[in-house]
Amino acid sequence: MLALAEIPVKRRTFLAAVAAAQAASSRLPVAKGVYFRMLPRRQDPIAAFHLAKEAGFDAVECPTAASEAEAHQMLRAAKAAGIRIHSVLNQTNWQYPLSSGDARVAEQGIRGLELSLQQAQLWGADTVLVVPAVVDASTGYREALERSQRNLRRLLPLAEKLQVTLAIENVWNKFLLSPLEFASYVDSFRSPWVRAYFDVGNVLLFGFPQDWIRVLGRRIVKLHLKDFSFRNNVAEWKALGEGEVDWTAVYRALVEIGFRGVATCELPGGELDYLREVSRRMDQILQGSLAKRGV
Repeated sequence: MLALAEIPVKRRTFLAAVAAAQAASSRLPVAKGVYFRMLPRRQDPIAAFHLAKEAGFDAVECPTAASEAEAHQMLRAAKAAGIRIHSVLNQTNWQYPLSSGDARVAEQGIRGLELSLQQAQLWGADTVLVVPAVVDASTGYREALERSQRNLRRLLPLAEKLQVTLAIENVWNKFLLSPLEFASYVDSFRSPWVRAYFDVGNVLLFGFPQDWIRVLGRRIVKLHLKDFSFRNNVAEWKALGEGEVDWTAVYRALVEIGFRGVATCELPGGELDYLREVSRRMDQILQGSLAKRGV
């Protein structure tokens, strides 16, 4: 084998360029998002969006605005900061679940999602995060399944008209407790306007994120990144890389399914230095270099 010094200069330059390209290509082509409520609340929206960009984020996920005036304020702030609002976190998911046996409650949930879809179009976001159902003492599993499917189907014409995807998230709602069931639920709508918003940390109670990612595959349109530690039956938020998520395995699974989208951190908030550190660790996740239990 030739020593490096024996390779002609042009050849060495070419090999160095190839190596650099290979290293660069190892990073997933995924934008980094931050949830709006992680940003300091004392700041006005323009300052908050500027801070998100300064910390290294590409996009922001915002909760449904309380009024039309607030929605337009958020749009102006994002444009002023030069950062995109990529998703809307619907604010009626829990208070007015689509699975409720009370028709008035379910109708409020539908109205809330209609507003979120409209604001998504206004903001230029392409997804609305949806918690589709809540199983509890008054709503059984089968009821939650059938009611949520029926009510979500009512929203499909509007989602298609506005070109905004209803992104179903896996949360601690005692519903969609396996990746096979989650995949089947998304497929049941037979619509490109219903996909999965996969939360990496939320499945640690009953599964492994990398397994869910492989099963859900191209159904996944967006990601939430968070880390947890479960010890002595206590769930604790942890900094990325300091909990139980095997981020190397998650990275490999995302490579396998060819994920292209936005990964949004959903963690406790903080100031600029904290947000920069979160952004740095997200870069490591997307490069496959953030090891489990430590950075």
